[in-house]
Amino acid sequence: MATTVSPRDVPDRGPVVLAVTAASLACCTVFTVLRLISRFGVVKKPMWDDYFIILAWLLAFGTSFSICYGTSVGLGRHQEDVLSNWESAMKKAAYAFSILYNPALMATKTSILIFYLTLSKTQKIFRYTTLATLAVVNVGGLALTLLNVFQCHPVAAAFQTPVPDSASCTNIVTIYLSSAPLNIITDLAILFLPMPILTSMRLPRKQKTILVITFGFGVFVAVVDVVRIAYLQSAARDNLRAVQEYKGDNSTGSRNDDDYSWYASLSFMWSAIEINIGIMCACVPALKPLVTRFLPHWVLDGTIAREKSATQTSDSMAIAMPPDNVESCRRSTVPPSPPESPLTKPPPALGGVGESMDMMAFLTTPDMSELPHLNQTNTIGTYATTARTRRPSVAFFDFVDMNKKKNITLMSNKESIYPIFMVTILFFIWGFAYGLLDTLNAQFQAVAHMSAGQTVGQHSAYFFGYIVGPLTFGRLVFRYWGFKACYTVGLIIYACGTLVFWPSAVLTSFPAFLISNFITGLGLSTLELSANPFIALCGPPEYAEARLNLSQAIQAIGSVLSPLLAKKVLFKASAGSLINVQWTYLGLSFFTVILAIAFFYVPLPEATDEELENASARMPIPREATVGSTNIKVIWVSLGVGVFSVFCYVGGQESTSTTFAEYLHLVMPSLDPVSHQAIGHTAFAVSRFLAAIANIWIKPRYILLFFFAGAIASAAACMSGSGPAPAALIVILMFFEGPLFPQIYAQALRGIGKHTKDAAVLLTAATGGGSVFPPIMYGALRARNIQYAFCVILAAYSAGILFPIWLNMYPSARELADPVRDEQTRRESQLEDERQDSATSGEKKGKRWSAIKKRCSTSKEGGHLPTVEHRERRSIPEGGAPIIARSDPGSSSRIF
Repeated sequence: MATTVSPRDVPDRGPVVLAVTAASLACCTVFTVLRLISRFGVVKKPMWDDYFIILAWLLAFGTSFSICYGTSVGLGRHQEDVLSNWESAMKKAAYAFSILYNPALMATKTSILIFYLTLSKTQKIFRYTTLATLAVVNVGGLALTLLNVFQCHPVAAAFQTPVPDSASCTNIVTIYLSSAPLNIITDLAILFLPMPILTSMRLPRKQKTILVITFGFGVFVAVVDVVRIAYLQSAARDNLRAVQEYKGDNSTGSRNDDDYSWYASLSFMWSAIEINIGIMCACVPALKPLVTRFLPHWVLDGTIAREKSATQTSDSMAIAMPPDNVESCRRSTVPPSPPESPLTKPPPALGGVGESMDMMAFLTTPDMSELPHLNQTNTIGTYATTARTRRPSVAFFDFVDMNKKKNITLMSNKESIYPIFMVTILFFIWGFAYGLLDTLNAQFQAVAHMSAGQTVGQHSAYFFGYIVGPLTFGRLVFRYWGFKACYTVGLIIYACGTLVFWPSAVLTSFPAFLISNFITGLGLSTLELSANPFIALCGPPEYAEARLNLSQAIQAIGSVLSPLLAKKVLFKASAGSLINVQWTYLGLSFFTVILAIAFFYVPLPEATDEELENASARMPIPREATVGSTNIKVIWVSLGVGVFSVFCYVGGQESTSTTFAEYLHLVMPSLDPVSHQAIGHTAFAVSRFLAAIANIWIKPRYILLFFFAGAIASAAACMSGSGPAPAALIVILMFFEGPLFPQIYAQALRGIGKHTKDAAVLLTAATGGGSVFPPIMYGALRARNIQYAFCVILAAYSAGILFPIWLNMYPSARELADPVRDEQTRRESQLEDERQDSATSGEKKGKRWSAIKKRCSTSKEGGHLPTVEHRERRSIPEGGAPIIARSDPGSSSRIF
């Protein structure tokens, strides 16, 4: 084990904190001044974001000054080295910093987001998300500011020495750690919000690269925020250790109980760095006018430079022409008179008097570099060029026109391999993240000494998110933006949920932990809302169950690996491991954000409601069949019973999972619950692979009935006995549970047509059964014992088996559920393949013929094309006749 250096080896951190804070403030000041010169001096059109950046700098100056002043009165020293007459001044400096910190971040982020609102007025989603982020930044920042202001009750106790016994104060480091998720979430939102617009613009490569890099400087703020969190965590841990060391030692006095000046100093320093770097990054995009004036080659693409040179040459020629010719040739481009000075009266395109330019055009227009700063003789020509580009500036930047992809219902097995592979990767990562999350939650429960009832409560909170997410925003995203949008939105919400775990771990707060699990459930339910129907629909409909079982088997493998990794590699069950849990959650959150960005750019097929309706209409199934003499369609009854079956299945499966360790402890305590549950998860995954293969030859309704019956029998057998037999039975129960969900889902979804997305919403929301049955099972456990409580699982599966019974008993339900081939699409696909093969063959022949003509047309003798007679002579093989095909009179000869 590595040895740690005692903090006493470094007597004073004050000089380092002073130097770094002052240096970062100086750099921030330089960037701010350059920005103001660019906007006020060059462009001469300041906007609201410029005024907010001035406010941010003033607040940053206040925070940095309070830290620098604090170092002169003991900040950075051990508490025992701080003079008694310094303590009040140091506390006042720290209090001033704590009040100014969040407003400084608010002003900086508000400036950036207001600037974003000027980038595009047509991208509604971008504008709405920017406005939402702006609201979160300011509402959350205001709440945190008030929390810092009232950190003590009464407020004056925050800087009193000693703190009165009647006062109560919250540790400021704890408050900062609790606010970390909000800062990280907004930092990431600000970083990635403009990227879809920037990367989809059709611009020269160099200019696009510069734009992306310019807006990507915000990554430094996120990195600094993580470093700051590390120091805050270290401060909290070291301070706790100091309190524990001095606990009960009355001889040391109260001053040793809190070495605040030492532990918090580096945290304050990194907070100042975060603020100052944030302002610097906010200033970078506004520096383009200044950079293009003095360093134009940094932002000009070579192609643009050549076009500019050619344009200026033509303008110079136009200037040299007589006035009449100038008027006739350039009537629409030359202004009545050029500006006298580019600094005193800039062209309208730069934001001077006249029509204003859209901010994105301002950033992307290459003629910004053509400001006439080299000499006065270029003024007319460059201004003419600027005026020419100003008119189409509204549509100067456009977006890549993506070809419409083939919809998922028309794909063959071969065509569906790539999209299914990509979404199956998502299934694996989602299963891995879920398994890891479950283990991390268990670790939190152990460290926080949560009761069994609280454990059931956090599990129910997670699955309650599965009910709320699909029925609210998830449905809107799915219907209006499609399958892929759900992946991105779901992953982002899931990342936010894992970040919210941080304050719940820092505060060891059960309510905050419930909120974290609820948000995580919202994210994963949105993900699942789209992923399951995508796999079921992408490809020939007769293999829907096989595809979904295969993808979910991959997901189950992730659920097997992650708990083993978490328990055996990441941390051991000890009191200090909660910090490891926090960092694992943070890493999981960042990874999920990266995955969301990757899937935003992955090309995946889609399907509209009309296409889904057409796909169902092509099937020879009785979609209009009704139940008896009623007007109730069989297809809706099948969907309703399928939703109920999913509700019961997930409730039973989650009841098994949450009580696995307790059941094993009762029947065979010598077994390791983690390892034995990994065996159960392996059996769960294997059964899905077997079901995927079986679905190719056996009707899915038979397979569903078989596995439901096996689950019922296994659950009943688990209710008695002890030793190896019940320990094996619970693994067998998990084996029979494996294929139930994909079998129910695919058969309930078949033939729904234009209502497929709404049906997917109901089926996904039905997984909320995981929030209902575990509390019931917990009540049964408290009443008797864990084996008796398995009657809840038995009841759940006994109710869920109604769906396969309905499918096998009612004739029309059988016809609707049984897979059939889409013969029409198969025939059309075959004809399309034949046409493509024919076109490919003709294209190859055309290319060969073009090559022959090119060789013939470029053959020269003496600099002239050869005559037909000469070609005839060249084409006569030795001892043979010329190979010539004569065309009609008046046309050229063709040589074969």
